[in-house]
Amino acid sequence: MNGNIMEPVPCRVDRIIRETEAEFTFRILYQGETGHGQFFQLSIPKVGEAPISISGKGPGYVEFTIRKVGRLTEGVFGLTEGSQLYMRGPYGNSWPVDQFEHQDLIVVTSGTGMAPVRTLLKHFADHPEIRKEVYLVGGFKDRNSTLFDEDRSLFDQCFHTVYPLSREKEKLPGYECGRVTLFLDQIPVETMTEYHIVITGAPAVIETTAKHFTGRGVPPERIWVSLERKMSCAVGKCGHCKMNGTYVCLEGPVFNYPVARELFD
Repeated sequence: MNGNIMEPVPCRVDRIIRETEAEFTFRILYQGETGHGQFFQLSIPKVGEAPISISGKGPGYVEFTIRKVGRLTEGVFGLTEGSQLYMRGPYGNSWPVDQFEHQDLIVVTSGTGMAPVRTLLKHFADHPEIRKEVYLVGGFKDRNSTLFDEDRSLFDQCFHTVYPLSREKEKLPGYECGRVTLFLDQIPVETMTEYHIVITGAPAVIETTAKHFTGRGVPPERIWVSLERKMSCAVGKCGHCKMNGTYVCLEGPVFNYPVARELFD
């Protein structure tokens, strides 16, 4: 965005999209290149700063799906279309899309974990010529916490999809009851030869899902995860993201599982 990687710059809030009672997507005007899975530092002067993954992008804009969980996010929820939000970035590495092309792809997400893979999924939905089979297991707590309904309708047309709701007791149209791990056996990974697996969400979900697939014979190097919840200053200065000698913000947030499994708390 500018020559100083630590200097936030003002950007205009172009659109605010209500996803749920607690999550909104903010479209911010932005000119620049971004990778699938990268993040920005968003800030409001005198309020605070927080790292947020890119959940959408297009010509002249980026999007961030934000949940009201702290001082900064409460301040962001007070913004209106036309307001200014300060940003610095983008930071971090991105999903290795070139390795995913022309191979089967399995994506497992929980809750807001769909945000950092949303642009990746849209990329493959928009480009059928570079994809093989795509399996998406996207879990949420309940019907009132589901995200990106319009995009998921597109994914339903292009991919093999299942959307488990962990707190619903009765099956709703288009959804299943239970946690995402209950539906992993439906993915025929044993019949695949060239494939990759992407996992996002809470650390416990990432670890359990990865162990499920390695237990079925999946080589760990075929698994990719995002540890974006560990982001802090984004430039390796504060040390809050340091895990076993690894600065997650500098070497991640996307990691191949053989590296990531050594970084779980």
